[in-house]
Amino acid sequence: MKPFRFKLFKIQQSEDVFRVGTDGVLLGALADVECASKVLEVGTGTGLVSLMLAQRNSRAEFLGIDINAEAVHLTQVNFKNSPFHSRLKNIHQDLKSFESEDKFDLIVSNPPYFEESDSQKDKIARQTVELNFDQLISKSRELLSENGIFSVIIPAETGDYFVEISQENNLFLNRKINIKGIENSKTKRLILEFSLNQTEFVESDFVIEKSPRKYSDQYLELTKEFHVFKNK
Repeated sequence: MKPFRFKLFKIQQSEDVFRVGTDGVLLGALADVECASKVLEVGTGTGLVSLMLAQRNSRAEFLGIDINAEAVHLTQVNFKNSPFHSRLKNIHQDLKSFESEDKFDLIVSNPPYFEESDSQKDKIARQTVELNFDQLISKSRELLSENGIFSVIIPAETGDYFVEISQENNLFLNRKINIKGIENSKTKRLILEFSLNQTEFVESDFVIEKSPRKYSDQYLELTKEFHVFKNK
């Protein structure tokens, strides 16, 4: 499979690991990493999100974990070949049994969200067979630093449930980005950010395309330091 090329790094891909997608790009470009020193990514896949965050924050140290051994290998290759390799580490680890003396200033995840089914395509990455929302939220709360941020991208229809479980774990919703595929369409994804402290709530909208297969000015501006767009 061909690598996916960004301006400062490239992503080697595999049929056995969830490929580069818009959800990951949006999370990597929008998650609040500016003040973080230690970042944990849960479910690294190819390493895309951590690489984008490392480009945005030149000081932070990154640890990625994934339960899929093939994903771990692929991420390690992509980390090693990037200009940020000295600040990036990835290990084969199940979040449910992960322990760390360090707390993290940012915990970021593009988690599995489909209910378990007979489909085998990207089963671990897409279906809640190894990690469900309750487990992700409770463990992230345990690992979060005092002023840390927990940032996820999830389907819009699961947003209320995710917020409810987070509140039960004493995590406050501080930021919400409503992501639409195209102008005047329904919200399809949410980026939600939580912390241990209740601050002023900020909500915004983001549109990916202004018309079919034509990126919006908002998306082009957001990703201009990452994507290599062909001149037309």
